[in-house]
Amino acid sequence: MSLMKHTSLRTRAIHGGELPHAPGRAVVPPLHMANSYMTPADLSFSAEDLTPESPFIYTRWGNPTVAMLEDRVASLEGAEEGLCFSSGIAAITGLFAHHLGVGDHLVMTNVGYAGAVEYTYDMLPQMGVSVTHVDTSDLEAVQRALRPNTRLVHIETPCNPILRLTDIARVAALAHEANALLSVDSTFASPVITRPLELGADFVVHSLTKYLGGHGDALGGVIAGRSSLVGPIRARIGTRVGGVLSPFNAWLILRGIATLPLRMQAHSDSAQQIAAMLAHHPRVTRVVYPGRSTHPQAGLAAQQMRLPGGMLTFQVADGDAMARQLQQRLKVISYAVSLGHVHSLLFYIGTHAIMRSTFRLTGDDLAAYKAYTGEGVMRLSVGLEDPDDLCADLIQALG
Repeated sequence: MSLMKHTSLRTRAIHGGELPHAPGRAVVPPLHMANSYMTPADLSFSAEDLTPESPFIYTRWGNPTVAMLEDRVASLEGAEEGLCFSSGIAAITGLFAHHLGVGDHLVMTNVGYAGAVEYTYDMLPQMGVSVTHVDTSDLEAVQRALRPNTRLVHIETPCNPILRLTDIARVAALAHEANALLSVDSTFASPVITRPLELGADFVVHSLTKYLGGHGDALGGVIAGRSSLVGPIRARIGTRVGGVLSPFNAWLILRGIATLPLRMQAHSDSAQQIAAMLAHHPRVTRVVYPGRSTHPQAGLAAQQMRLPGGMLTFQVADGDAMARQLQQRLKVISYAVSLGHVHSLLFYIGTHAIMRSTFRLTGDDLAAYKAYTGEGVMRLSVGLEDPDDLCADLIQALG
């Protein structure tokens, strides 16, 4: 990272984590698929004795390709260290497993990635961890949720699937005042759009599967932050739990990151055009997009996000019927889950089903959710196809 700290984000996306220039060094980073490495005779057999200066020994403990990816993400986020996992949810659960134990308390976003929210409802309480789910865009709600035994606050901004934002700097101040740490899932934004560590967060988490990989062909996850915080997670969770990233997936994601700044600009430009078209379409009742003045938190979006991003949602009168119609009629856009790919992806998220299985909101929290979604939203991840073609595809499919 030291070689790259004074260069631009576009340069670090290509060169972050590389070794210094030298004759014979491959220009394109090589793929290291070895499981084990030759070592000195006096090296300890235990992962407990690993230090940052230790050579590579065994790929579950460390691998040159994965290490380059960790360094590159750390460089993009302004972090001291990154730690990769086999998926985004493995990164989140690894972070929770390290910091939360019996008697501890977690303040958790009440709307976010489904796997993470469900984990905090169904599994963490079985481990003796208490969890308070809150609308983290409501700073008073966050303040009320904090307890003397709160160890971690976890937020997601923009949050999946409704694109509600959280003020990272202000939540960081609240968490630190309560002697808690703040982790931010910034998957929807990417380091191009928001860098949570610069706003006071202790950890930033990404599903590498999404924008950083960018091509829909590799699973991965990452945590980045100060070495004093990330290093112990590597020693404890990275070596003992085993949810490590495949070197091949790391190599694919490194290749994807090289174009990340260019892709995020293109995603944002196209999404802005599509959001404007949908806002005037007779079948569409509402569009939520951080790049539009109609977003409920347009001011925070302008303050916290360098670009509006490639994710938007829109509502129609009969979401269930329209979902079936779009699935049958779309020609360029794929009716599929996930996001952040070169391909545009659309999927209908009905309120009733996701309340039952995932978010479990009631009362004011449910009303706040429905203020963004009505009875459901079409979540659109805008890819890299020509925006005119995407608009034409939506127009003909909507009818």
